[in-house]
Amino acid sequence: MDADELRAWLRLGLTPGVGSLTGRRLLAAFGLPQQVFLQSTQALKDHTTAAQAGALACVPEALDAQYRATTQWLETNGPHGEQRSIITLGDPRYPPALLQTEDPPLLLYALGPARFLQSHSFAAPQCLAVVGSRNPTPQGAENARSFASALCSAGWTVVSGLALGVDASAHEGALSASKDNNNSPATIAVVGTGLDRVYPRKNLELAHRIAQHGLLLSEYPLGTPPLAANFPKRNRIISGLSQGTLVVEAAPASGSLITARMASEQGREVFAIPGSIHAIQSRGCHALIRQGAKLVETVQDILEELPGFCTPLSAAGSAPASPCKPHKHSAVLEAMGFDPTGLDALQARTGMDTPTLQVQLLELEIEGLVMRLPGGMFQRMAQA
Repeated sequence: MDADELRAWLRLGLTPGVGSLTGRRLLAAFGLPQQVFLQSTQALKDHTTAAQAGALACVPEALDAQYRATTQWLETNGPHGEQRSIITLGDPRYPPALLQTEDPPLLLYALGPARFLQSHSFAAPQCLAVVGSRNPTPQGAENARSFASALCSAGWTVVSGLALGVDASAHEGALSASKDNNNSPATIAVVGTGLDRVYPRKNLELAHRIAQHGLLLSEYPLGTPPLAANFPKRNRIISGLSQGTLVVEAAPASGSLITARMASEQGREVFAIPGSIHAIQSRGCHALIRQGAKLVETVQDILEELPGFCTPLSAAGSAPASPCKPHKHSAVLEAMGFDPTGLDALQARTGMDTPTLQVQLLELEIEGLVMRLPGGMFQRMAQA
């Protein structure tokens, strides 16, 4: 877009009291944003409130600074050649799935490889959201990684929110299975800040890798800080880009349940992985299953519900096989189950003395079959 068009889009987005719903109504009535700002106050009042019409007649104070920052950002490539782009509602690159939702953003800031930003490939329908707790159990984090990896291997783009916990594990899993010659991104991170910032900072290196093999998207202007209200709002983009949403783990008040609700309202599939009845991180998933979400144990369970499913997945998407030969410490594993368990409970169940039990737990931990948790608890991993 030329300078005037870019400036007009930015102005529309910065106008106080004018959100995406009003913005789309104005665009439907008058065409491009430049045309909106040529209208009289009376003409604007036919499609907005008086306060909104008055705001549209005034140039936002932040516009000049935002225009300069955005222009500079667009003209500068990332450290590995990643390109930057703004994709507006009228752009042929705008994701069709998102366009079909009730509240698509007026524009998207995008960062990623040129092959995705210069084509329609990232808007392909093969996207699936993977979301969950910021404080998952070790098994929850592993489930997010393995499901995302299998989805990516099956040709799907994994969409998530770059948060700590399940989101980060899902992005990691997709990146681990990505191939540089793919025609679509391995993963898309939809963030709640401007794209000149990374939040949380702990995921800075992960964000850089996503920019090399996937896409970072935001509806927020450059410089937007991590405001609490922005994160639930961006969840509609995560679900809107995707044919379905998989909730890996979620507490009863988790933001992941907002994403699942939005997916359901958008007519998309909702999937949930069940967990222990004693784990608070599983209660949100169990509530979703009671409300009609599909209970899933493997990626196969997801893909057979979605358009385009043809053949069974390879072992990457199937349930882990049971070992043919019992483990030498199978008594401890059987006593532990898959719930977090303390040393006292394990002693009572196995009848072992403390030194023997601690040695076996250490060996299982070294083999990756058991994870040590805070508070002296232990948890068996699924492959055990």
